[in-house]
Amino acid sequence: MKPFSAFFGDAEYQFMLTFALAGELEQKCGAGIGTICARVFAKHFAQSDITETIRLALIGGGMAPKRAAELVALYATDRPLSESYPLVAKILERRWFGNPHETTNGQA
Repeated sequence: MKPFSAFFGDAEYQFMLTFALAGELEQKCGAGIGTICARVFAKHFAQSDITETIRLALIGGGMAPKRAAELVALYATDRPLSESYPLVAKILERRWFGNPHETTNGQA
C-alpha cells in the first residue's frame, strides 16, 4: 500500500494508515479497526475516530508526529465534522479495500 495525497487544512499532504498505525488507532479509539470503519462509514463515529485517523495517517504518510498533531489541532479539532469526514472515510477505505489503482503485487 502506498500513501495518497489529499488536501487537509492548508495544503496537500500524504496519508497512509499502515497496519501498525491501525493498531495504534484501535488503542486510541477503544475499538477494533472493523468497528471503527463501520462507525465511520455509517456516520456513527466518535470525535477520536476522526482526529486520530487523520493524525495517524499523516504520520504514516511520512510526517513527524508533532507536526501531525499540530495540523489536527488546527484543522480538525473545533472545526465542523463535515470538513474532515470525507478525508477520514478515504483513509479508512484505503485501509479496508487497498488502492483501487494497484494490483495485488503493488504495481499500477
